[in-house]
Amino acid sequence: MNKFILFSSILTVTILFSFSINSVYAHPHSGQLMSDNHAHEPQTEIIQLNGMMILEKSTIFFHAPESNTLPWAFVEGNIANHVEGYPVIIQIFRNNEAVHFAQTNVEADGDYEYKFRVLNSDNGITTKIFNGDYTVKIFKVVYLSQNNII
Repeated sequence: MNKFILFSSILTVTILFSFSINSVYAHPHSGQLMSDNHAHEPQTEIIQLNGMMILEKSTIFFHAPESNTLPWAFVEGNIANHVEGYPVIIQIFRNNEAVHFAQTNVEADGDYEYKFRVLNSDNGITTKIFNGDYTVKIFKVVYLSQNNII
C-alpha cells in the first residue's frame, strides 16, 4: 500500500511539473546532441521524496531533422541505485507544450529503454510524427545511497 501511495505521489508531482515550465533552465535546449555547432549537456534536478529515495529529473534535447528517414527514436539509460518497482517516466515537449508522455520499466541491472515512432508510413503516405526540436524530461526514482538498498 505504501508503494502505491508513493507512486501516486510521484505521478502527481510529475504531472504538476509538466505544467511548470518555469523550472526549465536558462539554456534554451539541453541534451547530449551536437546541434548548431555546440554541445548540449543534460540538466538534472533532484527532488527529495523521503530520507531514503529521491526523484531525479533529467532534461535533455531531442532533434528530429527534416531529412530523417528512420521510423524510430529512443530514450535509454542506466540508473545506479534504482528503486525496484518504479518505472521511468518520460515527457516530451515542443515549444513548452506536451506532445508525448510514456513510462518504461527498469531492468534489474538499472537499464531502461523507451522506443517511439518519429516517422510513420502507411499505404505509401509518409507522416512525420516528430520534426524539429523537443525537450525531453526523464523522471527516475533512486535510492540516496547503496546502504539504503534493502
